[in-house]
Amino acid sequence: MNIINIEHISKIYGEKTIFDDASFGIQEGDKIGIVGINGAGKSTLLKMIAEKENPDSGQIIRQNGLKIAYVPQNPVFPEDADIRSYAFDRGDGEDWKVESCLTELGIREYDIPISHLSGGQKRRVVLAKVLAQDFDVLLLDEPTNHLDGSMIAWLEEYLRSYRGTAIMVTHDRYFLDRVTNRILEISRGKMYGYDADYSGFLELKAAREEMELASERKRQSILRMELEWAKRGCRARSTKQRARLERLEALKSGKAPVKDQTVELDSVETRMGKKTIEFHHVSKSYGEKKILEDFTYIVLKNQRLGIIGPNGCGKSTVMKMIAGIAEPDSGHIDIGDTVKIGYFAQEEQDMDDSQRVIDYVKDIAEYITTKDGKISASQLLERFLFTPDMQYAPIGKLSGGEKRRLYLLGVLAENANVLLFDEPGNNLDIPTLTILEDYLNSFSGIVIAVSHDRYFLDNMADRIFELDGMGHAVQYEGGYTDYLEAKKRRAGEDAGGNVSGSGRGKARAGEKAGNCSQDSTAGSTSGKDAGQQEADGQKKGAKDWKKNSPQKLKFSYKEQREYETIDADIAALEEKLESVERQIEANATNSVKLKELMEEQERTNALLEEKMERWVYLNDLAEKIAEQG
Repeated sequence: MNIINIEHISKIYGEKTIFDDASFGIQEGDKIGIVGINGAGKSTLLKMIAEKENPDSGQIIRQNGLKIAYVPQNPVFPEDADIRSYAFDRGDGEDWKVESCLTELGIREYDIPISHLSGGQKRRVVLAKVLAQDFDVLLLDEPTNHLDGSMIAWLEEYLRSYRGTAIMVTHDRYFLDRVTNRILEISRGKMYGYDADYSGFLELKAAREEMELASERKRQSILRMELEWAKRGCRARSTKQRARLERLEALKSGKAPVKDQTVELDSVETRMGKKTIEFHHVSKSYGEKKILEDFTYIVLKNQRLGIIGPNGCGKSTVMKMIAGIAEPDSGHIDIGDTVKIGYFAQEEQDMDDSQRVIDYVKDIAEYITTKDGKISASQLLERFLFTPDMQYAPIGKLSGGEKRRLYLLGVLAENANVLLFDEPGNNLDIPTLTILEDYLNSFSGIVIAVSHDRYFLDNMADRIFELDGMGHAVQYEGGYTDYLEAKKRRAGEDAGGNVSGSGRGKARAGEKAGNCSQDSTAGSTSGKDAGQQEADGQKKGAKDWKKNSPQKLKFSYKEQREYETIDADIAALEEKLESVERQIEANATNSVKLKELMEEQERTNALLEEKMERWVYLNDLAEKIAEQG
């Protein structure tokens, strides 16, 4: 039974349509991951479910007495608040629950000002306050942002064991795979539900898009048949002429399926000389917290480094030292003369909300060099999914994710040969992250990324540095999964477990190739003598003359019956097809039913096409019979 029904909602911001007659049902116990490109309306939907916003039309019906808890993407803290005044301000005698959650999340000192906390520590305080509440439905907007690996693992286990309903917006693909049992995709104002985790969603979405393309191919095929019918002057079917012409117009006005647009990443990096980035005995501390101690390392050309570690260990500080924003306490970092750094910082950038989007890019460069040549600022914005209307709108009208995408555009437009990414997964949508990963794999330069996105690190990094918060940086070869396996081996948990199997995958020598010999009798003569061949030729000629002699055309009994009933057969198939199409529209968010209906639509289209081809043949034959008689 549904505990929340989203019924025919519409929402418009300015000139942008967020939802257009969208519907979806949420059942008790659902673990729903909401996906879609930045600006699609993911956070807006959570706010509407939480009654922080209202749809322009339609309604969201909640079960009576339903208690909803909401963790926003960017929580606002009271000025000068500390952990105690913020988290324990409940007044219901249940502060022990908050204290228990804070302890679970590694927060034990309550008098620290909120402003002194890292992004991950702030996120943990917010989670502790919300999770201590009594609720039936938990709404989480980017819950993994700023959290370190251990806290993400804790949250995964919490949600897996939680028996209520959880609805989350997140770009962490491993998190979606491990926690969710349903995916809600928001695309072009509509909602599409999939009863699967993220991996299953990818398969089901591909199947849905393929069915839509198959339906379009059938539509085009039927349209060609209808046009052929119209060219023939609608002869022999005058009673159906108007209906057939109306169907033809409907087919002509039909729309092909539109796929979601994706960001196009392209830039030309500046040439790099021999000297790259060199750490020489670097040490850095904040009070008693050691970030690095006597750290020496030379970054190699084209290297892909991932930096991980617990919240507050100093990962962002390392990035700021490379970017020249922070200075080491001792030692030095040498940057090669030809090194040009592009820095994608974790913190929200100070953008002038009144500035137009296109002017933000023009301040970087009027024209940007890409592998295809120079393009204008407007063309680059279009590649990053900023439509002409959005380009001339003020930055303040963009969503948080769209601002983050604009910031990424600005970094790549600088044609850097060293890219620093501090938590790129925060507020970038999954399609953009996927394309960014692909872009970085072909990037001819150095990439250094701080990230808690395990999927991103697996795809990007070839070496992991783990900061332990005590000044040490431990190296691990490979991506995040390789790091986990190596760490287990170092801890002795998997000792000797990876020795066997070193010879697997070798091809066996001496395997026989397939037999490709051809039949030696092909093309041989039958061995008949010349006289026999001449007699056979005479018989064949007589048969051919009889076969090709003029004969009066007429319908066979079966063709006559078929000709008399084919109009009704076609009309029945058309009605059935219209009924199926109406059901498809009504079940757009039910992936199981949608698949069945798509298959029925394909079968009906095939039968209709076959009948149309048969109708053309029978009408041609009827016309010829009429002409000769």
